[in-house]
Amino acid sequence: YILYILIYIPIFVFVLLRKLIKEEGENDFQEELVIRPLHSGDIYASFQFRTLWETDFMRENKVSHYRLFPKSLGQVISKFSVRELHISFTQGYWRTMQWGQPFLPSPPGAELWVWFQDSVTDVDAAWKELTNVLSGIFCASLNFIDSTNTVQPSASFKPLGIVNETDHRFLRYATLPREIVCTENLTPWKKLLPCGSKAGLAVLLKSEKLFHSSFFSQTVHIRPVCQDRECKTTSWELRQTLNVVFDLHTSGQGKREWSLFKMFSRTLTEACPLASSSKIYIDVTDNPQEEYFELSPATPLLSQAVVLGDRRTFSVYDLTQQVTFGTVRSLNLLIRWKSTEGDMLRPLLHAERYVAGYGLQTGEIHTVMYNNHPFRSFPVLLLDSVPWYLRLYIHTLTVTSKGKDNTPSYIHYQPSKDRMRPHLLEMLVQLPPHSVTEVTVQFERALLKWTEYTPDPNHGFYVGSSVISALVPSSVAMDTNITQEQPLFSSFFPCKEESSYFVRVYTEPLLVNLPTPDFSMPYNVICLTCTVVAVGYGSLYNLLTRSFQIEEPNPRLAKKIANFIRRIRGVPLLS
Repeated sequence: YILYILIYIPIFVFVLLRKLIKEEGENDFQEELVIRPLHSGDIYASFQFRTLWETDFMRENKVSHYRLFPKSLGQVISKFSVRELHISFTQGYWRTMQWGQPFLPSPPGAELWVWFQDSVTDVDAAWKELTNVLSGIFCASLNFIDSTNTVQPSASFKPLGIVNETDHRFLRYATLPREIVCTENLTPWKKLLPCGSKAGLAVLLKSEKLFHSSFFSQTVHIRPVCQDRECKTTSWELRQTLNVVFDLHTSGQGKREWSLFKMFSRTLTEACPLASSSKIYIDVTDNPQEEYFELSPATPLLSQAVVLGDRRTFSVYDLTQQVTFGTVRSLNLLIRWKSTEGDMLRPLLHAERYVAGYGLQTGEIHTVMYNNHPFRSFPVLLLDSVPWYLRLYIHTLTVTSKGKDNTPSYIHYQPSKDRMRPHLLEMLVQLPPHSVTEVTVQFERALLKWTEYTPDPNHGFYVGSSVISALVPSSVAMDTNITQEQPLFSSFFPCKEESSYFVRVYTEPLLVNLPTPDFSMPYNVICLTCTVVAVGYGSLYNLLTRSFQIEEPNPRLAKKIANFIRRIRGVPLLS
């Protein structure tokens, strides 16, 4: 009997676990690394991790079994009835004119936008509690998100997953442009991966190398997606991306030569055992005959993908194949530049923003949008969220293109309330071909209460980036089949038209000075008052309470002075 028990109990447990896993849905994990050599000598590396889980958080019964999908995020989705969650932490600003368009844009600081399910009755309460929970998960200052920096866009930030309805009452968007990204934010982000940082591409994520760069961004995106073209089967997708740009000069190399070890101080030895796909893509579109740089070790695998309206060619290294690592069982890709010539393809759309004016009473915000397409015009959706202490004069709003007025076809403006909510401005503007469109609006600086100033008020106050969303004309036909097998970096934004692709552009955050009291004046008054008290009262007190023992050559004079003091104090005189 003991032998039968020892044989059949493991089989029973195995069958039970298989059944439980099958009931809870299938899991799939993929990882990718895309490396794009830039013409400036810098290098752009983008990590893509995707976890698919065939389950339904929207049903009433709770999900209790987690395999690859992180339990912490699954419980957040289930508890707060989240339909989509998008969060990013970014250090630095993406230089579009030098580096081109990123695979997945993000603004400086922290950004969070969430779609709730229509079953949520109090969205604001759920939003507030959700930000506090996410603040603990990612070790960030998301708990500072409140009604003063949260907006409810009416046209921007459409759902990126399965779209059942777009009632914007269930959408919340907030940014913290002053958020500093550091190691304590990267560590919990890596723990969400099935293999952590122990195996696969995640072993390259070494914090001291990643944060010694010109640009660093880590994001988490959760959304429901279709498994097939008819969308009969749905899954939850967790997309984790990490983008970093290594500068040629700050890296300390001084020469145009890059390798995995020089970038990350590590090499690759294996793929993540739980990954169904693990690949490295090197962009060789501008280097067909190795004219500009040499790639070592060479690979015969090439792949083409349509990325941001352009057909790109990539050298592919499949980490699931042992032949990729060679006899040394280690992969250290080397990119050695041969020529510094070559022109970068200018992005069709980019934008910038700045503050004009003088003094500390009024000012003007300028948002400049560039359409570099030679003969095509297209509309863009501009979203601006301005804090309440910059009081916008909306009647001064002007939009000009090529020196002429450009009337927006759609404007949504929600005025601010002091210490309650920010300004929200959304408008749809048509950008003429090969033009510069400028949006200006004047504002007045408010005088804050002395308790509302930051510890460093003279540094200034940050205003979040403007968000520009557009369908940009594509030079090649885009693939509208979202279920077709394609690289992760080219399949995030859904594409519904073959002639255009979706682009989201962020401007620089603004740093605005406000009227600031002289906080050093109370300190000066306290110092002066204490000095007067110490010198004046202290001297008089010592004179009245000190016992004098004077030995002078002329005892009569000393006796007279002592008796005078004693008479004032009311004590017996000396005989």
